[in-house]
Amino acid sequence: MNTTSKYDIFSIQTDSPDLSVTAKIKANWDRIAKPLDSLGDFETLVCRIGAIQGREYPDIAGRCAVIFCADNGITEEKVSQSGKEVTLTVARALGSGISSACTLGRLAGVEVIPVDIGIDTAEPIEGVRNEKVARGTRNFLKGPAMSDEELLAAIRCGIGIAGELRQRGTGMISMGEMGIGNTTTATAVLCAALGQNTDTLTGRGAGLDDAGLLRKKEVIRKALDLYRFDEIEDPKERAYQILRCVGGLDIAGLAGLAIGGALHHVPVVLDGVISSASALIAAMMVPGVEDYLIPSHKGREAGNNMALAAIGLKPLIGGDMALGEGTGAIMLFPLLDVVMGYYANGYGFTDYGMEKYSRFKK
Repeated sequence: MNTTSKYDIFSIQTDSPDLSVTAKIKANWDRIAKPLDSLGDFETLVCRIGAIQGREYPDIAGRCAVIFCADNGITEEKVSQSGKEVTLTVARALGSGISSACTLGRLAGVEVIPVDIGIDTAEPIEGVRNEKVARGTRNFLKGPAMSDEELLAAIRCGIGIAGELRQRGTGMISMGEMGIGNTTTATAVLCAALGQNTDTLTGRGAGLDDAGLLRKKEVIRKALDLYRFDEIEDPKERAYQILRCVGGLDIAGLAGLAIGGALHHVPVVLDGVISSASALIAAMMVPGVEDYLIPSHKGREAGNNMALAAIGLKPLIGGDMALGEGTGAIMLFPLLDVVMGYYANGYGFTDYGMEKYSRFKK
């Protein structure tokens, strides 16, 4: 899709998932010999995926994890335990197939696609797709993190990758990211979008000490005072400006991926707080995107659950995870394989020789 201005994004219309498929899947669940609704959220998950794909028996075999890698200028403010050089180091590991996401991806049957959307290097990284928009964002205390052109290019990248993967037959996409400083950008985005203060949402990221955490909170607080997002009345414009001013190229690419999933009827699995921030912004700019998003895990950052709740989603896995690279999203797939296998192969009440359970109207 050609998104030459923010208004092209604001004008995107999404279809609703096919609820007639939901009814068929629910009827299939009810034929399996078990108490009704006893797999709880996982029965609903299969219904949601089927409605998105328009398939009574959803396709979860073809799946890819898209991991956007980018640097963040706000690391100048010492808001992270590590330096930005770690972004490049982990991107190399992603490209060579030895990163955490790659290892888990092989075990879960998920193809990992790392994307350089904004690493601060001129080095071509073997095994990493080059979609570089800029060599990182600017320090958002000194000016907006991205220009309009950079933001639109990053969103276009995500939309384009979703469309490309759909064309090649991918049934599900999971999202992930790698970039030192991106819990700061994600928290700034969420504080602005949700109207929350920094004490409520700011976490330790990859392991900040107490002094670092206080510094991180102060940096985000200064940014919110600087840009005054609460004075922007239109929610689409507010989301766009939040992303442009305090977001990251990885978050922008993920927002585009979420929008692209909705446009191409591909379920997109969210990871932790960074992807949830991108999902919230995408849903604010393009209402209806949330219908195509699948939450994975609760995560350790408080903002993750608040972002999910704001778009009507709740996590499926606990786990207290904070690894990043989209690993929590990848870990949903083996569990989903078990659920889908049971949905397709579970024995029915007739096999048991017993009467089917009935639904009673309240």
